[in-house]
Amino acid sequence: MKAIAISIIAVVLLIGGSFILTKKNSEFETGTHAAPNNVAVVDGKQIITINAKGGYLPRKSIAKAGIPTIIRFDTNGTFDCSSSVRIPSMDISKVLPQSGSTNIDIGIQQIATLQGACGMGMYPFEVEFII
Repeated sequence: MKAIAISIIAVVLLIGGSFILTKKNSEFETGTHAAPNNVAVVDGKQIITINAKGGYLPRKSIAKAGIPTIIRFDTNGTFDCSSSVRIPSMDISKVLPQSGSTNIDIGIQQIATLQGACGMGMYPFEVEFII
């Protein structure tokens, strides 16, 4: 009886832990998890910092509309397709260095959502501009 109770508890813990980990990874991958504060205003310019390695983090950034804006891509040993950035609506295509920072000046944006991806389209990201 005691062995059965211990077995049931172990199974419940394994299933519950697996569910929690899967949910957290799913939120992180889909970008529904709260994004870290990756937007700062420096000398009147808004800088959105996105890490590029195995995708883009955060996948969704929220920034203010109506401010001169720079998207800064940080790489650190990036050898995958996230080292090639495309923002089709602005006709931007840029190859990033394997390590370092690359600034892309996107000017003043209106209220909208700017979408981008790696060169192969496998790793998307977006910046939502709000008031």
